[in-house]
Amino acid sequence: MQIFPAPNRGARWLWRLLPLLAALTLAVPAGAAIPDAEAASRHFRQWMTDNHVPGLVWGVVKDGELVHVEALGVADVATGRAVTADTAFRIASMSKAFTARAALRLAAEGRLALDAPAARYVPELANWAPTVTVAELLHHTAGFVTDDPWGDRQQPMPEADFTALLQQGVPFQRRPGTAYEYSNFGYATLGRVVTNVAARNYAEEIRATIFRPLGMKSTTHDVGEVPKARLALPFRWLDDRYQAEPTMAAGAFGAMGGVVTTAADYAKWLALLLDDEDSLSRAMREGGGFLHVRGRPGTDGRQCASADAIYATGLVSARDCVLGRVLYHSGGYPGYGSHMLLLPDAGAALFAFANRTYAGPAAPLWDVAGELRRAGFLADGALPISPALATGYRAAIRIWNDRSIAAERAHLAMNVELDASERQWADTLQQLQAASGRCDTSAPITPDGALSGRFQWRCERGTLAGQLLLAPDRNVRIQALRLRHED
Repeated sequence: MQIFPAPNRGARWLWRLLPLLAALTLAVPAGAAIPDAEAASRHFRQWMTDNHVPGLVWGVVKDGELVHVEALGVADVATGRAVTADTAFRIASMSKAFTARAALRLAAEGRLALDAPAARYVPELANWAPTVTVAELLHHTAGFVTDDPWGDRQQPMPEADFTALLQQGVPFQRRPGTAYEYSNFGYATLGRVVTNVAARNYAEEIRATIFRPLGMKSTTHDVGEVPKARLALPFRWLDDRYQAEPTMAAGAFGAMGGVVTTAADYAKWLALLLDDEDSLSRAMREGGGFLHVRGRPGTDGRQCASADAIYATGLVSARDCVLGRVLYHSGGYPGYGSHMLLLPDAGAALFAFANRTYAGPAAPLWDVAGELRRAGFLADGALPISPALATGYRAAIRIWNDRSIAAERAHLAMNVELDASERQWADTLQQLQAASGRCDTSAPITPDGALSGRFQWRCERGTLAGQLLLAPDRNVRIQALRLRHED
């Protein structure tokens, strides 16, 4: 394999600055669509310098569009060829989401049962893994051992050799269906499920049902299809020098890590994952695995060092103390590292690809996401006020103004007067109004969903905080109205 030594000691400082110098001259942001783009860029530049990363591209997707993309460093250390927004990177385990979606599509079409034994679709499993289900492969709960170092090197395994491996079987780490444990072998097996059910290779199934419909013309499982002039070549940093990693060909384990893509193409995929109108995307964001604890990337980890997470369907799902509801996945591979982060409530996503072995840019990506959220750019979108909630809120205002529930019985659920009598309601409302004085009830309600919401009224003395909860009734009926005076 090829070694790229550092120049003489006197010029070594220049070699180490090569990615940073390229970043300064080759950044290609798409306008000023994000606040303080230069500060965001510094996070990635510093990370590249600290981790000896030759090249990187990162971007932000919001409301279905790639609103910012920046290319940093070099795609080829030997020639100094720069990374551009069109440079293709291998994204390693971020490929699993495509395989997962292919399985969900086949299930939605009635051709695959997720709760069925995978041996129904891959007969080689019958003798040694008869109870492992398709869903357990999806959620990494099939009982296989974590296999990142080994699994990553199986990428080019021929399909015939994989068939022999499936026939022979592998040892279990634990009983299937009892715990989460990440398995590349499991997702390669899921790829074989997709292949057999779709009656064509998983890569062609994904190309036909995802890449082509989305217009991802520069995305493939076969790195040999990518012109070398557009590919970020794979490197590792060893003994103070860059070493070229071998480019592994496409093979059976590509279902767990073989996708090669560009920033513009990947943005289309993220936009689809964020689309609430797409049933498969919604299904991918939902849970299904076991809760487990993960460390939080980035410096904001001091606020929440870890969080409970589940491996949903090709995506990790968690609730973060800084970013709120998130879905994410890393990719690590000989010569490459990548990370993607979805903020579905903000309708946004961030991603980054790098070309150094296992250099996953999660830390700068999460830090940038935190800064953009604090700046208001990644704020959660407001839920619409449903007609039922608007009607219930008007009834609540009339109750306040009347100091009585008597006139609104048509809008009250049967439990209301069982929980507190009409007289108790009148007494409570009178006490609150004596404490608060006149209140401005024109403030809109903030929905928690279609049938509940919160509101706050400014009053002569302090504020009145309220919560409205409607009953699960086809007619608009209030099951709870909670009011609290605040000085």
